[in-house]
Amino acid sequence: MTLGRRLLTLGAGLLAGALATLVMALLFVAGRTWLGVSPPPEAIPDRFAPTLSIDAFFSLFGRYGGYDGLKKFGIRSGVQGLLAVGLLVGVIYAFITELGAARSARPWRWGASPIGRIFLVAATAVLRVATVIVLWPVLDATYRGLPPGDARIVTAAWLLIAYTAYALTLMAAYGFMLHRAVPLTSDAPVTVGQPVARRAVVVGLVAILVAGPTVALFRRLWDRATFSYDGLTYSGPDIEPIAPNDRFYSVTKNVVDPVVSTNFWGLEIGGHVDRSRTYDFDQFKALPAIDQESTLMCISNRIGSGLFSNANWRGVPMRDLLEEAGVRDGAVEVLLHAADGFTDTFSIEKALEPTTLIVFEMNGEPLPQRHGFPARVIVPGLYGEKNVKWITGIEVVDHDAKGFYEQQGWGPNFVVPTRSDIFAPRWGRTQGDRFEGEFRVGQEVRIRGRAFAGNRGIQLVEASANDGETWGDTQIDYAGTDLTWTFWSFRWRPTAPGEYVITSRATDGEGELQTDKSRGIVPQGAAGRHRVIATVV
Repeated sequence: MTLGRRLLTLGAGLLAGALATLVMALLFVAGRTWLGVSPPPEAIPDRFAPTLSIDAFFSLFGRYGGYDGLKKFGIRSGVQGLLAVGLLVGVIYAFITELGAARSARPWRWGASPIGRIFLVAATAVLRVATVIVLWPVLDATYRGLPPGDARIVTAAWLLIAYTAYALTLMAAYGFMLHRAVPLTSDAPVTVGQPVARRAVVVGLVAILVAGPTVALFRRLWDRATFSYDGLTYSGPDIEPIAPNDRFYSVTKNVVDPVVSTNFWGLEIGGHVDRSRTYDFDQFKALPAIDQESTLMCISNRIGSGLFSNANWRGVPMRDLLEEAGVRDGAVEVLLHAADGFTDTFSIEKALEPTTLIVFEMNGEPLPQRHGFPARVIVPGLYGEKNVKWITGIEVVDHDAKGFYEQQGWGPNFVVPTRSDIFAPRWGRTQGDRFEGEFRVGQEVRIRGRAFAGNRGIQLVEASANDGETWGDTQIDYAGTDLTWTFWSFRWRPTAPGEYVITSRATDGEGELQTDKSRGIVPQGAAGRHRVIATVV
């Protein structure tokens, strides 16, 4: 093959591969938009994020500018990888096809030589099988809310459709550019490799036309990205005992959160049970429900930060669902599955507690989309990651399973420790935790804060204006319940200028005093006292 012929083959393979990749990408973004199928560029980061150690995970945060930056890098890398593989397969196919043309005396249609067809069938099959095997742990993600079993079937089928469309488009585009259609029964010689510039232009125009809706759908998804609210905190001097839905703290692993349709959604109960069952939304809402006020806190919540909030929830006790299913002897945990492929676990004993709920309302309204519509788990006493959003499956298991973040090394203890912090007057972290503005000698100041002990309640909060040398009782402004935070306050009148360290400590409902030993958020959540500096003039 001459150099000119090689360059021609290379160019045609790249152009055909580009068009085929765009067709496949269009199917991927269309499937994500309307069916909620997670495409490989999204699913691959979700598949491998749990395999990273915590140190590696936070190192990537630093390298790419936080969790949002890491998410963008993951999607960008996935799209680039998809394009690279698509172009590479196109080039390989082009040279294999030309090799077949050079060695065959028998004509074929549209450039689909036998060896080219064999390569494409094999490559497509290998890619699909490899994708299913590699992505199996997250193949149950459908962002429209199908139960896990159905989700795997739909995702695998859509992958087959997308890869098949790629192969057919590649074969047709390459053959259209460089090979004339000749009847297979014809004895006429086939002239192969004759470049037809205008046909290449046609393929290029088709690629541009396909790129239009692909980019439009991608932008539609991108406009729904979580960057504006991921990491939203609820803090500051104006916080209320019941957090408004739009200000309730929010943390998500997703670039684009699920938009679940109740027409698709189902809650699948299975695993180590006697009677597996799937509830549709109407069946689920018809079950006896209870109201419960509970506070959630993220395991990444630093001392004094606002990654926790309180709300009134309405839902169905998980115990009722499990008892209906008949939990078998030897059950150890429940493994929870979500529409976004997220998984987490907690003990079967915790699942059977009457306060562990599958909720569908938040503060008297249907769950907001970002907080798990149409249903999420509320499991008092455990960190927020255990309160799985967009729940689609409860699998009872007879072994110690690991959830999304557990696989990274978080835990093993996910029980919220007794904590308290200060939220008013306003303070900032520019030079350590320091009240904004100056206090004056003799001026009374009302210090306000909150305390939380998971599901153990708060019986006492004390405060100190001298970094714990002496303590005084505070006033309880909002007692809440054993499952919620408590708001407290005390009035302080400084008698001399200087810098003072204001701090607090809580005693939980079981009589255990909040620890004064500091620890960071890794791997079991932060603990210790919150200290805020006050300047008095």
